[in-house]
Amino acid sequence: MKKELPKIDGYNFPLVYKHLSNFIKYEVLKAGVNSVVLGLSGGIDSAVSCYLATNALGKDNVTALIMPYESSSAASMDDALAVVNTLGISHYIIDITKQINEYFTKEGNAENEALRIRKGNKMARERMSILYDYSYKLNSLVLGTSNKSELLLGYGTLYGDMASALNPIGDIYKTQIYQLAEHLDIPKNIITKPPSADLWAGQSDEKELGFSYETADSIMYLLIDKMYKPEVAVSLGYDGELVNKIYAKIKKSQYKRRMPLIAKVSERTINIDFRYLRDWA
Repeated sequence: MKKELPKIDGYNFPLVYKHLSNFIKYEVLKAGVNSVVLGLSGGIDSAVSCYLATNALGKDNVTALIMPYESSSAASMDDALAVVNTLGISHYIIDITKQINEYFTKEGNAENEALRIRKGNKMARERMSILYDYSYKLNSLVLGTSNKSELLLGYGTLYGDMASALNPIGDIYKTQIYQLAEHLDIPKNIITKPPSADLWAGQSDEKELGFSYETADSIMYLLIDKMYKPEVAVSLGYDGELVNKIYAKIKKSQYKRRMPLIAKVSERTINIDFRYLRDWA
């Protein structure tokens, strides 16, 4: 029998909710600021991060940036606006179409899979560049919106959507995000729509990955949280090819989850010997 991923309620939801809110509040204050800024896509992950931040810091200390591209879904914009209107937070709408298209002008009209992926990565990094500019402008920290599933699978853009100053949902699997969203009373249409990075018309996370988050999360829970070997997961009833595919993605994307490597030449090297707490100052 397959081992089911524990429900977030099983982790004592009120305690988890309180912990995440306190995490945001105290880490922001430790940095010497009072507020956060985040990219709001209209998807469930950024909505959950936004709700958590508003609860932790108050609506006057959360700013959302909505950054559509010309192919972005109109429904995503509506969902993002529904979040800001419900929470009463400040927001800016910044269209990134011009700078993205200008950058790729030299590529001509050719369209292929590699170019589509490059454009998606460029969009993610352009949005993060804008977020960090507003971080300085508003004296705020950039709040992360990548969940544990995405981080483990490497399903994100390095220094793009994977970047942040702090991330309240990075240890929560995608399937658990849905449970958390229910408790936060996030608009139903955000919860029920298929997960998508909205990088192009009809884009689907699960179609690109080739498997569902529900199955992947159950397998990753065994591989990562329980530290089972892939063959143990297979013995519990999971497809061997899929288990190995997911395990390979986790290993291949390890570099995305690490700080830049520094060659050691001195007695005390940053991120090797020279390590202090975030709030050391």
